[in-house]
Amino acid sequence: MKQITVKTKDIIWSSLAALLLMSIAYSEHASGDTGRGFEIAARSDRTDLGFGDSEVELKMILHNAAGQESSRSLRITTLEKPDESVGDKSLVVFDTPRDIEGTALLSHAKILDPDDQWLYLPALKRVKRISSANKSGPFVGSEFAFEDFTAIELNKFDYTYVGEEPCGDVLCDVVERTPRYENSGYTKQVSWVDQTDFQLRKVEFYDRRGDLLKVLELSDYRNYGGIWRAHKLSMSNVQTNKQTDLVYGDYTFNTGLAENDFVKGRLSRLR
Repeated sequence: MKQITVKTKDIIWSSLAALLLMSIAYSEHASGDTGRGFEIAARSDRTDLGFGDSEVELKMILHNAAGQESSRSLRITTLEKPDESVGDKSLVVFDTPRDIEGTALLSHAKILDPDDQWLYLPALKRVKRISSANKSGPFVGSEFAFEDFTAIELNKFDYTYVGEEPCGDVLCDVVERTPRYENSGYTKQVSWVDQTDFQLRKVEFYDRRGDLLKVLELSDYRNYGGIWRAHKLSMSNVQTNKQTDLVYGDYTFNTGLAENDFVKGRLSRLR
């Protein structure tokens, strides 16, 4: 039998080590949820756990391509998910202007199944279910889609770590996330998560053709006893030059909301 020399052994071990590293790198990229990208997204998502439920009032300010503005007032209530296999429930209700007063959107976020969403239109006095194929459409003329108004659940995406770069006055991890659920209006989203408080600072949304569609910037973060909330969200459509800002007031947590506050039958009774 031919004896293996020391040099040959070194070559074999070097080759095996290279193959192992390639295998690990491929596994992290292919499976998404086992790589660094998932870990960063999970750390950010889990800083939000334990809020129970929340209520907040806000302004929606629409900017058209000519720079003209119009505003709406609304409120959002949210019921926290019991665990990461179930999505949050939320209710959006418009108070002004008069022509959309009482318009409401109820969302039950899912993981891989289509989110359940119902829109109440007071002028028609009826509740309309939003089909999974229409969730990429604009919500009440804003630059936010119906899809954007459901909770960004951790396990709805596959993740790939891209790198790190400055975002404002902090350093951010850049993570690409690809929707795992059907009928998303986006082929991918690229997110910036700060390395200090682990909060989302920016998201780029790419349309079904793979082109950059919108950029969301989150700012004015405030800490409610360990629960972080951005108080300004600006969604800019780079294809139309339109923008929608959401400017939030103070949040209230653990208000006693329950499952029956987030049922379809309640929509027509809202005040």
